[in-house]
Amino acid sequence: MAKKYIVVTGGVLSGIGKGILSASTGRLLKELGIHVLGVKIDPYLNVDAGTMNPNQHGEVFVTEDGYEADLDLGHYERFIGLNMRKENNITAGQVYSSVIAKERGGKYLGSTVQIVPHVTGEVKERLNQIDAEVVIIEIGGTVGDIEGEVFLEAIREMVLEKGKDNFLFIHITYVPYLKVTSEFKTKPTQQSIQLLRRIGIQPDIIAARSELPIEPPEIRKIALFAGIKPEMVINLPDNKNVYEVPRNLHNMRFHTIILDRLQLTASQDFHWDYPTMFKPLKIGIIGKYLGTDDAYKSIIESIFLCGVEKPTLLDAQELEEMNEEEIHLLLNEFGGLIIPGGFGKRGIEGKLKAIRYARERLKPLLGICLGMQLMILEFARNQIGWKEADSSEFDPETKLPLIDMMEDQKKILQMGGTMRLGAQRTPIFKNTKLYEVYGRQEEAYERHRHRYEVNWELCRPFLKFREEVRPEDPDPCLIVGSKSEFVESVELEDHPFFIGVQYHPEFQSKVGHPHPLFLSFIRSINGESKGGSL
Repeated sequence: MAKKYIVVTGGVLSGIGKGILSASTGRLLKELGIHVLGVKIDPYLNVDAGTMNPNQHGEVFVTEDGYEADLDLGHYERFIGLNMRKENNITAGQVYSSVIAKERGGKYLGSTVQIVPHVTGEVKERLNQIDAEVVIIEIGGTVGDIEGEVFLEAIREMVLEKGKDNFLFIHITYVPYLKVTSEFKTKPTQQSIQLLRRIGIQPDIIAARSELPIEPPEIRKIALFAGIKPEMVINLPDNKNVYEVPRNLHNMRFHTIILDRLQLTASQDFHWDYPTMFKPLKIGIIGKYLGTDDAYKSIIESIFLCGVEKPTLLDAQELEEMNEEEIHLLLNEFGGLIIPGGFGKRGIEGKLKAIRYARERLKPLLGICLGMQLMILEFARNQIGWKEADSSEFDPETKLPLIDMMEDQKKILQMGGTMRLGAQRTPIFKNTKLYEVYGRQEEAYERHRHRYEVNWELCRPFLKFREEVRPEDPDPCLIVGSKSEFVESVELEDHPFFIGVQYHPEFQSKVGHPHPLFLSFIRSINGESKGGSL
């Protein structure tokens, strides 16, 4: 059977849920027994998302093979339950770089290199490499963006080459509601559809996003201007729980439209387990990228997938100006704290204050990447008395660099894609809390994204393996829960939950399978001690 393609485009404005719709469609088809994969096309000229500011673009999602991707690949992984790879994200930067490299190498045999057919040909070649029964292609941005035109042209050419029967086009738009006149306005959607049709693409389905349910007359108007039947216009009003979307689509018989249009056959019944009840636990994320919730998207979703309400983002910079009493008043109301990853000196002292509060007040705390490094710094400064302890990332001239740049990073001048990235073997030591968290597994493969590491030799006086610690030893210490070439995890013994990890567990949480570190963190807030497993 020929490979089938579902192409998701957006109109009116960005951020209306193309990624969620694509991921939900993928999960819907997977539950019906169809092998599906998603591809996110990002029209920006960056080669990948690795150098982008989280305040503007949201988090950088790291795949198992070490690729720094747009956060939509995180949606695909969490919903579909499959690990994405580098080839599941195509950027304009990748495409143009490849075309130029081929031209310099004489691959085009002296031809004048043009957008059509050479750039569009590169796009098609990459899409053809995706091996699945159904490939869902999400095109970033909105129809009409100059950056996206080449990708839409490539898709149009693919339709001519592979046949219209193998393609289904879903156009998702926003339908605003004007409270002043108490009516939905469909004109922006009409104009967006016209832009798409001028490119040569006729949408098969219109997914109308809105704050409130859209009335039938507006649905019929959208269908009329789109040139499709009213039943091919689906309304997706705002939903508090995005994990309900696959079931909502199934209830709307969305899957029957896809199966009929693409001549596919379901081999099993739909089944979808997702969190419906959320415990009202207060969890604080001490962050520094507060321009958008998307900066900590995978951490927030990992908490959701444990069945807990959305955590609160707290500004680390504001904590820097607070005294001990003010810190207590702010953080006392939270059941647990998370110190996430990040880069640079801004807000670091505020994070250190939060870590000290959690350590001394026995507040459950999970440190991730930079968070683990700061847990070591805080312990050294305030428990051991090494007041000058620092990271060379924050103070290149520090005399006590407990956190230092990895040796193989010191010779690297280029920023993009050069960190320690992707899944790495992570040994789990017995007789540690981490060992119990992982369900007594002795190793895991966890995803990394960092340039700095724990300076093992300098930290040896207070970083100890479990078997080194003697009951009569008066010196306080942090226990090493995992160490490969680098320190991967530290923990505190006499504490409900004080664990820091160098890797990013949030990138492995999926629906029905939240990462065990988050499960154990939540259980510690509830006063439980049971671990989990991957």
